[in-house]
Amino acid sequence: MSVNGAAVTDLPMQHVEHGGSGHEKAGLMSLAVGAIGVVYGDIGTSPLYAMKEIFVGHHRLVVDPLHIYGVLSLIFWSLILIVTIKYVLLILRADNKGEGGSLALLALIQRRTGGGRWTAGLVLLGVLATALFFGDCMITPAISVLSAIEGLTVVEPSFTPFVLPLALAILIGLFVLQSHGTALIGRFFGPIMLVYFFALGVLGVMSIIQNPEVLWALNPVWGVRFFLHDHVLAFLALGSVVLAVTGAEALYADMGHFGRKPISVAWLWLVFPMLMVNYLGQGALLLRAPEAAENPFFLMAPDQWRLPLVILATMATVIASQAVITGAFSVVQQAVQLGLMPRVRIAHTSASAAGQIYVPSANWALMIMVMLLVLMFRESSNLAAAYGIAVTGTMFISTCMLAVLVFRVWNWPKLVAGLFIAVFLLVDGVYFTSNLTKVPDGGWFPLLVGSIAFVMLTTWARGRQLMIARMREAAMPVKVFVKSAANSAVRVPGTAVFMTSSADGVPHALLHNLKHNKVLHERVLLLTVKIEDVPYVGQQARTSSLEDLGQGFYRLILRYGFMQDPDVPAALADTTQCGPQFKMMDTSFFLARQTLIASSRPGMAIWREKLFAWMLRNAESAMEFFRLPTNRVVELGSQVEI
Repeated sequence: MSVNGAAVTDLPMQHVEHGGSGHEKAGLMSLAVGAIGVVYGDIGTSPLYAMKEIFVGHHRLVVDPLHIYGVLSLIFWSLILIVTIKYVLLILRADNKGEGGSLALLALIQRRTGGGRWTAGLVLLGVLATALFFGDCMITPAISVLSAIEGLTVVEPSFTPFVLPLALAILIGLFVLQSHGTALIGRFFGPIMLVYFFALGVLGVMSIIQNPEVLWALNPVWGVRFFLHDHVLAFLALGSVVLAVTGAEALYADMGHFGRKPISVAWLWLVFPMLMVNYLGQGALLLRAPEAAENPFFLMAPDQWRLPLVILATMATVIASQAVITGAFSVVQQAVQLGLMPRVRIAHTSASAAGQIYVPSANWALMIMVMLLVLMFRESSNLAAAYGIAVTGTMFISTCMLAVLVFRVWNWPKLVAGLFIAVFLLVDGVYFTSNLTKVPDGGWFPLLVGSIAFVMLTTWARGRQLMIARMREAAMPVKVFVKSAANSAVRVPGTAVFMTSSADGVPHALLHNLKHNKVLHERVLLLTVKIEDVPYVGQQARTSSLEDLGQGFYRLILRYGFMQDPDVPAALADTTQCGPQFKMMDTSFFLARQTLIASSRPGMAIWREKLFAWMLRNAESAMEFFRLPTNRVVELGSQVEI
């Protein structure tokens, strides 16, 4: 894939450096603690609202032993099947040079299989998962922070009018602080979440001791009995039970930050036990006090503990929200690099940690949407109706992509692979269809956001393909141009670098420059930046594709991974195979800025062409994206009809 829309040319494996983050050098336990702070914030805050929504949400359940045991059984086995087996034991093994996430998995499958007739469908699935993720990113901060602040009403009912303003203030502060980076606050993420998870466990144990019979709920028979008793209500309840596993996709998406083993250790030895103990504790509370279903998490704590618990829970939800926002920045960066989004400004907030980035446009767009969500839905219970569709949709898509992985890449025996995939498709499919019943109550929101994002992502990718194809139609072969123009044009001192999206043909900017200025520089470099389907490309492979075209003309392809930021001047400084060393004061960069003209030619609908033209106009300048020196850039315009 390419930022300029060109196809990927696979690198020989020996040319691609791993580019990992040194997981093996850092202590396993320190990485596990870090994973607790970043990876498990979302799923860790689910106990704040999951049980409450199940029993007093839009599909209320009778608070009796059958329903309590049935719900707890469903939660336990969902955490086992979806999180432990599917994500921790299977999907975490599908790393793309150490990186995870839907786009990384898509790139991995494409590289390892070489594509096929199903490639287009697989790409659409990856894009759809990315689009749904953006909807999830908007709901998570809103529901997490609201559910924590609502604990104040348990401490003192008169605090109710302050819940909404306080939640808005916390969320606004969180987004305002993003531009300063997460390096400082990130040091406290792990320890705070460690305290939070231990608090979950302590509260759960204290409650279970009073009603130890609640442990029978771990028996899957109770889940079956729940369905046999009232299969319609049980099916509807799944739409709320899934709240207990929201955030599972973060395990895979954040794998590149911590590595598979620390994430697995943190889940198996701390997060999963503490979560399940807390859910069992809430169930034990409901057995002895059914009226506590209004807010079982906070009512499980003794009176004197509730205010500190609200503060701790609020800190945990802020951390969970921070992790989701950071994840959104990473996904935007990957989508831009893989040619699915127009260029946007990406700022690095740490000189040492490449993964710490800040995307202003994504940050403010998220903040506005989160504020609207809080003001529209006003209560965490109302938001819970909107939550789940995006998550379960993403989970279902990840299972479809996992199917391609186990059959085509890992080459599992067909019977074993089919059995695993069938189970996961059944579980994810049931959860997704159950959540579709939430559409009238708020589930339309993530579907709307996902649909808009999907249209924009696919429009940009398709528009770039069409635009490059149209430009290639009129392109002149390079060898013909060099022979005819090299000797006839006046040569002037210095170096001219012509940025081009195509690795063949003569760039339009070069033709325009020769037409209007009637000169050629002594050294002319035709430069294409390609983003490979691996996270990192090593320094040796970066400039390996260099061709001497003769007469002072060279063609160079710079290769970067989809987790790297292109830095053209730095790459040229390390290039020594095409004449003297590049000096920026003697180098001019020529860029072509296309003005798009919508037409009735086959390709895209007129409204999509106009949308693509708008996105093209608002994309970040190639000068800033490729870090070109501002005083050495010349832009030449051209019109393209698609």
